[in-house]
Amino acid sequence: MTKFGTKAGAISNATLSVDGKSYELPVYGGSLGPSVVDISTLYGKSGHFTYDPGFTSTASCESDITYIDGEEGVLLYRGYPIDQLADHGNFIETCYLLLNGELPNAEQYREFERAITMHTMVHEQMTFFLRGFRRDAHPMAIMCGMVGALSAFYHDSTDINDPLQRMIASRRLIAKMPTIAAMAYKYSAGQPIVYPRNDLDYAENFLHMCFSVPAETYKVDPILARAMDRIFILHADHEQNASTSTVRLAGSSGANPFACIAAGIACLWGPAHGGANQACLEMLRE
Repeated sequence: MTKFGTKAGAISNATLSVDGKSYELPVYGGSLGPSVVDISTLYGKSGHFTYDPGFTSTASCESDITYIDGEEGVLLYRGYPIDQLADHGNFIETCYLLLNGELPNAEQYREFERAITMHTMVHEQMTFFLRGFRRDAHPMAIMCGMVGALSAFYHDSTDINDPLQRMIASRRLIAKMPTIAAMAYKYSAGQPIVYPRNDLDYAENFLHMCFSVPAETYKVDPILARAMDRIFILHADHEQNASTSTVRLAGSSGANPFACIAAGIACLWGPAHGGANQACLEMLRE
């Protein structure tokens, strides 16, 4: 696979004049996309803020993770085009890439996949928490509550200042999110919760937990499983969108990672963000 992008660096200076005074601000060239004027010292130098509602012309951080250009149809994960990752990889491999910056070798992949597989079950008491919701509760409401509740069940991975705990929390979130989503679906359908199986891969396991029932054997269609895996890859990261910004903002306070992701889910719920997918499905149904 081909990897694109290089590190950004200062390429020139910009001069801003306010009230007869001029201020030099560095200009950084992005590895891809437009350059940026660094205004982080502007207030200290001039006493002025910038005004940019909605971050329409502001880059709030430097990122090596994702680049997206919707108009040109470009989506890169760590420099790799999304079509190459979807054609030649899988979701677990993509998660490793996003977390670590490079694709895994065979040994790294086996260790990472096994760790995800071994963390797919949730604490049994979470099923009692689930039963506190109404049967007709919106699935995003359930996801917000259940993901936030992970911090009450997994106390050993809530310190974001500890690299090991951050790693464990990341793996737990990747592993348990399909289980929680499937639990929400089964609960709304009035069907018994289905436990994950370690002999299935990530996408197969999700389909199994959503659609199998105790009354008969469910065989996962490999075509559907591959399609689901590619959907997961396409939605793994989408740069600095609203929900990503929400997670980063919550995380900046030192909140635990499960609470931060729950905040991101709440933002994703909105009709101007992930809720647009729900609106499309409802329109198709009509």
